[in-house]
Amino acid sequence: MSDKRLIIIDSNALLHRAFHALPPLTNKNGQPTGAVYGFLLTLFKAIKDLNATHIVATFDTPKPTFRHEKFKEYKAHRIKTPDGIVSQIGVMKEVLKSFNIPVFEREGFEADDLIATISEKSKDETEVFILSGDLDNLQLVDEKIKVYTLGKGIKDSVLYDSQKVVERFGVSPEQMNDFKALTGDASDNVPGVPGIGKTTAAQLIQEYGNIENLYSELSTDTAVLKPKVKESLKSNKENAFLSLELVQTKKDVDLDFNLDLCKFGNFSQAKVKDIFNELGFNSLIDRLDLLCNKD
Repeated sequence: MSDKRLIIIDSNALLHRAFHALPPLTNKNGQPTGAVYGFLLTLFKAIKDLNATHIVATFDTPKPTFRHEKFKEYKAHRIKTPDGIVSQIGVMKEVLKSFNIPVFEREGFEADDLIATISEKSKDETEVFILSGDLDNLQLVDEKIKVYTLGKGIKDSVLYDSQKVVERFGVSPEQMNDFKALTGDASDNVPGVPGIGKTTAAQLIQEYGNIENLYSELSTDTAVLKPKVKESLKSNKENAFLSLELVQTKKDVDLDFNLDLCKFGNFSQAKVKDIFNELGFNSLIDRLDLLCNKD
């Protein structure tokens, strides 16, 4: 087992989750700070729980991605990001910079694609823990990659390994994309197959392994399915395979990533304290000693 333990932060997802989990907070200048505060509470907990040695952060960009080119309705119904979150993204990047945590973002791609790429580049050298506010990255879970996410509240956490994914969804991590190709994803406007819920999708993937096998059986009419399910699958084949493309993360984004530059602990406490004082995060200043000089 590697003695290196890398946290990859899914920053936008974590900020969203923290923003909605905590009451609104502002500093003395009226700058919203609650999402940043919740983000840091979760990050500090993750560093302690996972004994992290390396950390990197990823962000989405406002620009459309290659998924929008494939499907113009991708994320079309998503509610506009609240101004309270948008105004904290720059602040969050400044805080990460003060900790000497590298930040990656790339136009045309989502943070999930950067996470998948960094995970793939790193997993031979280190254990990888994806810190996120959602479960979109469960498809990456394997022996070297796990997903650490929030539970019911900001102080609760869940660590997903392969067994935990199967317990929760009834399919393995490598089958999560086929599962979502059938169920769709309302938050991203991924169509899926109408009438196929999570239970039915899990049963289908358990039986056929993936949607390619499922549709192969359907084409010869050998699949034994309820008439409504069979009809919906047949009439929405194109949507199913489009959905599979949309949920699949890219593992080969062109990134200049160097694990050694992500080693955590070499930061100026004075610089971080200045930012925390400006933000009104007095309770977090006391925790800095525990984070510094990690070997």
